[in-house]
Amino acid sequence: MVKVKRMNESLFAKLHKELTIAGELIRARQEEKQGLLDEFDEEAKRYFFGKISQRALASSVKKTNAELKRLDQSTREAISRARKVADDAAKLASAQAPVGFRATMTGISGGKSKVAKKKKKVKRAKASHKAKKKVTKRKVSRKKKR
Repeated sequence: MVKVKRMNESLFAKLHKELTIAGELIRARQEEKQGLLDEFDEEAKRYFFGKISQRALASSVKKTNAELKRLDQSTREAISRARKVADDAAKLASAQAPVGFRATMTGISGGKSKVAKKKKKVKRAKASHKAKKKVTKRKVSRKKKR
């Protein structure tokens, strides 16, 4: 009996879920960042119209920059995670390449995947700008004792 290689569906579902979570996290961080920028814009307008002091605005700038940095770092981590999960899903999917079978009068033939021939690597001589000195051994002659 011939069996076709089956995909691990539970692993694929897990990867799909992780990819969805990473995407939602990226979107949430972007929305949070936009809200933070809108809040700071309102603070700047309040300062412009004299509602708050320069010192209060400076404090707000410091806090806003720290929060923006945190959000950007979190977004980068989520993007990295999404990229890794997507690569894993692509590997899983590409491992499902169809294997060729043929029905014949004598039964089913095929199912063997062709093995790619390995190319021989050509070793290159290291090019050095200095000529290598050839070391010659000298014969050491011992003096005879009298």
